[in-house]
Amino acid sequence: MATWFSADLHFGHANIIGYSARPFNDVEEMNAGLIERWNSTVAPNDEVWVLGDVAMGKIAETLPRVRELNGRKHLVAGNHDRCWHGNGQHAADWVERYYDAGFDTIEHDIIRLHLNGHRVLACHFPYHGDSHDEERFIVHRPRDTGEWLLHGHVHDRWRQCGRMINVGVDGWGGRPVSQEELIELIDGGPSMQAPLPWPNVAN
Repeated sequence: MATWFSADLHFGHANIIGYSARPFNDVEEMNAGLIERWNSTVAPNDEVWVLGDVAMGKIAETLPRVRELNGRKHLVAGNHDRCWHGNGQHAADWVERYYDAGFDTIEHDIIRLHLNGHRVLACHFPYHGDSHDEERFIVHRPRDTGEWLLHGHVHDRWRQCGRMINVGVDGWGGRPVSQEELIELIDGGPSMQAPLPWPNVAN
């Protein structure tokens, strides 16, 4: 059984294709392409941590796509997940729908994980940086005390920035990233790493 990480799938979000230069012609092609990349990487018995922002658009159509993804899936909710408690009092009403869609566990804000002896934080948000020009959701971000952080939210801004590692699909060519790849980056020390390119989509 392998362990994988991902974030920011944004199923159903047409505008993300242009915002993050995803190589798809439309949202249906993007949804199918993300599922194909995931399932060609993750085996049915693997474990996957999804660090937020799973589905947007018509949520009744996009959230159930999670069931098509291989693996035992854990969600650390992000700002675009309707179950995220930062979205107010109605967030709790959505939790069961995210479980029904295929998540085994749902967490909020910041958690601690062990990657083969490495202790790391995991959160949807980075210490600093954003996919927008302004820093948002400041009160929900982890405080930088020198620990390594796995996160999403920044899309194609970086793959690694210092001790922050972006596990989002826009950093890793549309696929989940393995625990082993993350350990290799951690062992290499703080650095700046650009996103990997997306494979071309066959027309």
